[in-house]
Amino acid sequence: MPDKIKCIFNWSGGKDSALALYHCLKNPELDIKYLVTTINDAADRISMHGVRTELLIKQAENIGIPLYQIRLPEMPGMTEYNEVMYHHLSKLGAEGITHSIFGDIFLEDLRSYRDARLSEVNMKGIYPLWKRDTHELIDEFLSLGFGTVIACTQEELGELAGQEIRKQLIMDLPANVDVCGENGEFHTYAFKGPIFKEVIKYKTGEKVFKEYKAHAKAGDDCAGSDQVKKSGFWYCDLLPI
Repeated sequence: MPDKIKCIFNWSGGKDSALALYHCLKNPELDIKYLVTTINDAADRISMHGVRTELLIKQAENIGIPLYQIRLPEMPGMTEYNEVMYHHLSKLGAEGITHSIFGDIFLEDLRSYRDARLSEVNMKGIYPLWKRDTHELIDEFLSLGFGTVIACTQEELGELAGQEIRKQLIMDLPANVDVCGENGEFHTYAFKGPIFKEVIKYKTGEKVFKEYKAHAKAGDDCAGSDQVKKSGFWYCDLLPI
């Protein structure tokens, strides 16, 4: 028997991660050593998603794969982010891990960025959901019995924060919004499904709006711009029960 491919799984806690992990766990060639999650260290929450680390830990415990937390400052520049990730990926590579799994679907520039960073530490990326139709993906996700709640949204979709994704909600989304939120329209927290031993119970708390201002030189932010960019997200605090 050939050796299994030793992997890390980049776990955001959301629906795309959950569905990608579901497919990876069915692949006998993959040996997933860790769920790797970046954490906003100041807030003690999942980066971007804003979900409490306590709920992240509950996910990992229910999945049964060790959680590897990468702690980041609240608003790291790309240089700082890359340095931190290089350090941790090198450390994981020293354990014999050769591949890193992502739940990305169709963002070519993001995949190119990930692959470039992985090549620096002699790792390769695996993308189990790549180029699949997002309508098919969300239908599969729901039909498998997964459940997920919207943890944060772009400013104009704030009324969705704190709502569970069901078929009717997907049907009611504006035409310009990807049903999986692949363009960053919203992020989610998966609380039940076939990868979990039991349902993770939660309740919704306060909804807050946060504006982000990026002051960065070209090459030091994702957009590569010298201009100040402003954007905002609505966050719904999810509280463990």
